[in-house]
Amino acid sequence: MIDDIAASITQATGSDFVPRQPTSSIGGGCINQAFRLSDGTRNYFVKTNQADRRSMFEAEAAGLKEILHTATIRVPTPVACGESADEAFLVLEYLEMDGRSSGVQLGRNLAGMHRHTAPQFGWKLDNTIGATHQPNSWTDNWVDFFRGQRLGYQLSLAAQNGYGGSLQRKGESLLAHLHEFFAGYQPVPSLLHGDLWGGNAATLSSGEPVIFDPAVYYGDREADLAMTELFGGFPADFYAAYREAWPLDEGYRVRKTLYNLYHVLNHANLFGGGYAKQAESMLDRLLAEIN
Repeated sequence: MIDDIAASITQATGSDFVPRQPTSSIGGGCINQAFRLSDGTRNYFVKTNQADRRSMFEAEAAGLKEILHTATIRVPTPVACGESADEAFLVLEYLEMDGRSSGVQLGRNLAGMHRHTAPQFGWKLDNTIGATHQPNSWTDNWVDFFRGQRLGYQLSLAAQNGYGGSLQRKGESLLAHLHEFFAGYQPVPSLLHGDLWGGNAATLSSGEPVIFDPAVYYGDREADLAMTELFGGFPADFYAAYREAWPLDEGYRVRKTLYNLYHVLNHANLFGGGYAKQAESMLDRLLAEIN
């Protein structure tokens, strides 16, 4: 496989790449295997998975390019994507991260990225949120998009995974009243990272912030901000800098729970455990907001 990856790098860069052995293993999260590949001068970050996951890697590479084209925030540059025997691989620029920085620049840069918009909500490709398929069909109306391709989709998966009963009843009630959370608020289709928790953001040794592992689409920017608060949160100066660059609507206070419900349902579908109970608690809070 290393030979095939090296050949792909050579073809993509136009410069012979002969890697040194051994490779350096790196944590690839709960989904992929990952390692650093080097020829002593050039370094690349390589992810691998089963061959049938190639489309996941292709969508990730396309998402990184979508963000790169905005010239607003640093992401690793995609280099090559392919297959070797029964494994798929994705080669990215290797970035040395040390995590020592304030959140000010990240907040400003993310607001800049969000100002890049599309005519509709969705994206040109379906992709994945974690290991779960994420549909992104272009839709004119945000509430319709979020109902059908985010919450409704995850609730359907939850039913297939055995989470029925009150979770489904409450979910159906929320979907029927979804429009009420957007009274007086009309989001624009902003370019989103889509999976922006603390584990998918870091800082280079220069202090420059970087984001990675995206699940991009064009949607309400509040959805990105909401997820930054889901698993521990980002530094306070990140939120202050973002709001200074682009203030948030007052209704975000409630809608952030709505947006994070999508991710908690996804965790229930992927990992089980207590996530279904957490999702039901979030549904209770949201339904209490309905007039």
